[in-house]
Amino acid sequence: MGKSRTKRFKRPQFSPTGDCQAEAAANGTEGEEDDGPAAELLEKLQHPSAEVRECACAGLARLVQQRPALPGLARRDAVRRLGPLLLDPSLAVRETAAGALRNLSACGGFEVCDDMVTKDIMTPLVALLKECSAGLDSNEMSPQEKKDQNRNSIENIANEAMNVLWNICECSSRAVSIFNKEGCLEIVLKYLSRFSTNVDLAISVAYCLQTVTEDNPELLNSFTAPALHVLESAMLSPVSSMDYILLKTLVAGTVWNLKDIIPSKSQAEIINAILKILSEVLEVDAGEIVIQMKEAETQRLKAAAETEEIRENANGDNLIEDDEMEEIPHKRKVRRKTFISDLLPPTDKELREAIALLTAQQTALEIIVNMCCSEDPSDDEWEELSSSDESDAFMENSFSECGGQLLSPLCLSHEVHTAFTNYLIPKKIFEKTAFPNSIAVDLCSRSPTWKSLVRKMNTIQCRALVCLQSLVSLLDVDHLGGAAALQTLAQHLSQLLFSQPDFAKHVDFLEAISSALRALLQTMASKNISQCMTPDQLMTLCTAGIHSSNTGVRVNVVSILGITGSVLAKEDGTLETLKTIGCFLLEVATKDPSLVVAGEALDALFDVFADGKEAERASIQIKLLSALKEFQPVFKTKIRKEGRGKYSPDQLCVLDNVKMNLRSFDSAET
Repeated sequence: MGKSRTKRFKRPQFSPTGDCQAEAAANGTEGEEDDGPAAELLEKLQHPSAEVRECACAGLARLVQQRPALPGLARRDAVRRLGPLLLDPSLAVRETAAGALRNLSACGGFEVCDDMVTKDIMTPLVALLKECSAGLDSNEMSPQEKKDQNRNSIENIANEAMNVLWNICECSSRAVSIFNKEGCLEIVLKYLSRFSTNVDLAISVAYCLQTVTEDNPELLNSFTAPALHVLESAMLSPVSSMDYILLKTLVAGTVWNLKDIIPSKSQAEIINAILKILSEVLEVDAGEIVIQMKEAETQRLKAAAETEEIRENANGDNLIEDDEMEEIPHKRKVRRKTFISDLLPPTDKELREAIALLTAQQTALEIIVNMCCSEDPSDDEWEELSSSDESDAFMENSFSECGGQLLSPLCLSHEVHTAFTNYLIPKKIFEKTAFPNSIAVDLCSRSPTWKSLVRKMNTIQCRALVCLQSLVSLLDVDHLGGAAALQTLAQHLSQLLFSQPDFAKHVDFLEAISSALRALLQTMASKNISQCMTPDQLMTLCTAGIHSSNTGVRVNVVSILGITGSVLAKEDGTLETLKTIGCFLLEVATKDPSLVVAGEALDALFDVFADGKEAERASIQIKLLSALKEFQPVFKTKIRKEGRGKYSPDQLCVLDNVKMNLRSFDSAET
């Protein structure tokens, strides 16, 4: 039977406030026609007044959040019109133009980002990043007042530009190639080095670095010892706010991507440093933090309202006159803050912190999954990992001897398994597989601005389940706590699954938990550890899962049936259950529209009925032999018709094995 493989995570595009369509709906602009406002706004980009150009960019930043508007903007060449404004004489125009392009790249997806590269957005974007870098250097010599004002403007522009760069590099390999050739690494590392004074900019850089360092050997050669020390400083920052937790987690992911250039004598320290950060991130009770942050926001807003009421009562009509005099500039400022960016406004401090923590935990789980998916060279390339205290020595000398020599990738050797255990990684992942804190979910669900956090909390649970699948597949049973711990884990997963009457409706959850169950049952079967799911529970899961539109869910449930059935085939008194499993798998094999699912079902059938007296009796009673003989030419035709190009090597391996096993039925007696 084909083994389950762990899933590698690519970094997704990050939208701190949620889905672009949801934002458009919240703004009441979801259904607007795009051609009229698009034409007018694009025309104003050429206006001689900087203020008009700024307002036009701000309008476009809002318009691009409406998916129906994107084709019209593409027809009118919005990217080529916005691009030159990245180098506009006005800093305000640069910032709003970068904000519009940021929203466009975030909401438009892969096709829009690739089109942006085709239309040469990288040329003005790289030039802007270089100018911002030079501007920050020149500001060091400016008078204090001018320095603070310009630096804030330049860093804001750089932050917007970094997000554009990150989004585009996430979607386009051509953009990554330009990043390499233009020497962007030096620029972005200079921004990262300012993490102590501008953590938002540093986080944007860290997102981008985690993207561009993945599977990019050309860029690895550009990392000098000073460059690595910048990463080291950010990763080991003593600040423990939620923003810094996110920053350190992202930088840890980047350092993991750089594993090929780490000297062998520093590898032990690095893996300890990375796992220490991930462990600390996962240690935090996100549900409690969300509750605390929501309460803090409620108290802050209440205090602000009371203060405002007192001020109004004290000032009377004079206050109204003052407000009227300041109305226009105030609106201009709010408009820019709202439209130029998909970030939350600075006043939403508590919400930003809660999002930063949830994002850090999701990222930490994805890094662990990717660590589990690394290649597996020999264990002797690892030096002995000692206690967790060794991670503290990382600060002293881990990167200092980097000479650029490429080494084999780090692997999950025995020492790394031990490090996972030392940092209680399996235990903390297990804890994250629980459903989100119900009080936190209720609080967020009742607040429009916090509602998106419910999805983030659910995503963390799903990532933890995928992470659990990886660990169960790769770690020794002893490192997972032994047979008793695996049985407890199986009971936990069953309780999670069947405590949700409508679990089949939650596709992401169902795929994640079925993947974890599949890996766990596979491990338990290979170690002869008794299974915990009852036949009724098994068939409930499989009946619901096989009707899912998600192919991965259907593959998982037939594989789970195969694993459990092969165990039951060796036991007495299981005839009826085996007949039920056999009929179910035959139904899937002959009727599922996916060749991959059908192949997995046939593979499971071969495993279940390969051996055992009860299995033999069941196969006769369900007429398995004649059914397979009849289906053999049908399956062979389906493979020939669909071809092999659309399937992964693992899927082809299963299909080839199935085809070979089915050949034996050509001449079989019914």
